[in-house]
Amino acid sequence: MSAVSSRLPVFPWDKLEPYKATAAAHPDGIVDLSVGTPVDPVPDLIQRALVAAANSPGYPTVWGTAELRDALTGWAERRLGARDVAHTNVLPVVGSKELVAWLPTQLGLGAGDRVAYPRLAYPTYEVGARLCGAEPVSYEDPTELDPAGLKLLWLNSPSNPTGRVLDKAELTRIVAWAREHGVLLFSDECYLELGWEAEPVSVLHPDVCGGSYEGVVAVHSLSKRSNLAGYRAAFLVGDAAVLGELLQIRKHGGMMTPAPVQAATVAALGDDTHVAQQRARYVARRTALRAALEGHGFRIEHSEASLYLWATRDEPCWRTVAHLAELGVLVAPGDFYGPAGDRFVRVALTATDERVEAAVKRLG
Repeated sequence: MSAVSSRLPVFPWDKLEPYKATAAAHPDGIVDLSVGTPVDPVPDLIQRALVAAANSPGYPTVWGTAELRDALTGWAERRLGARDVAHTNVLPVVGSKELVAWLPTQLGLGAGDRVAYPRLAYPTYEVGARLCGAEPVSYEDPTELDPAGLKLLWLNSPSNPTGRVLDKAELTRIVAWAREHGVLLFSDECYLELGWEAEPVSVLHPDVCGGSYEGVVAVHSLSKRSNLAGYRAAFLVGDAAVLGELLQIRKHGGMMTPAPVQAATVAALGDDTHVAQQRARYVARRTALRAALEGHGFRIEHSEASLYLWATRDEPCWRTVAHLAELGVLVAPGDFYGPAGDRFVRVALTATDERVEAAVKRLG
C-alpha cells in the first residue's frame, strides 16, 4: 500500500488548514476563495432530468446511452466547432479528475515513459504520472521538450490556476508538433465556456486540428459551467482509436457514469440559458473581486478566463495567504501549482454574492 502512496506528493490542501482556522475566526466568518467548488444551485431543468431518471435499477453502460452520445456529439459540434463527430469520438467519464489521475495508467504507461504538463498546473497531472510510475515533466513551451520517451502531453487552456488562454495559432503549432513526434495530446478544456477577456478555442476546432482528430483528445466537464461538481459528469471528445481503447479498459474497470447523471448531462448540454446565467454571476463576482484586490495592492496576471484570479503582491505566497487569512479571506497559495507560482495566490470566484461582498469590504 505505502509503495504507491510514497510516489505521490503531500496532499497540498492539508497545509492550508491552519490558515483556514485563522480565517474562520473572523467575527463575520470566513470567505473561502481557496477551492473552486461551485456554490450556486443546480439548474432546475437538470434536477428534473435527474429525478425523472431516478428509477434506474439496472447497471448503466460505460459508453452511455445513445441519447447521451447524441448530446455529446451535438454539443461538440455546436460549441467547439468540431466537425463530423461520431459516437466513436465521445466517451463519458466519472468526473474529469478521475480521468486525469488514471489516464496514464489506462494508457499502459509506466517506467521509462514521460508525461508532460504545464509548469503552472493542476497538481493531478503530476499525480497521474506518478501513480503509474512514469516520469512527470513540466514545461513552459511543450514544443521545446525532448520528445524521446514522451508518451502523453497535457494542455490546459483556459489554465488552472492562471486563467491563461492559448490562442488558435499556439494550439495549431503544438498539435502539429505532437503529431510530428507521435506524442498523444490531451487538452483539458474544462473552463472553455468561461472566457472573459479572451475567447478560448478547442484543439478540436478544424483550424487547429485540420479536421482530423488523430492523436488529439479534449477533456470537458459540467462541474463549472452547470454547477454539477457533485454529479461527477465529464466526457472526452477526439481520436476514436484512443477512446475505443479506453472504453474497453473502462468496461473492465466498471467506470460507469450513473444512469441518472447521464440523463442530467443530456439536459445540461441541451440548454445554453443556464450557462449564460451562471456566466453573468461569475462576471459580477470577478469584477468586484478584481477591483478590490487591485485596490489592496495586488497585481493580476493573465486571468482572462476560468474561475480564478492569479494575483500577487510580489512577496512569498504563504505570506500573502497569512495576510488575507487575518482578514478572514482564504485563498490558495500559488506553489500548490508548481514552484513558478511561489509569489502568487489563486483567488476563486466560487463564493456566494454575499461572501464576495464581505471580501470586498474587508479588502477595502
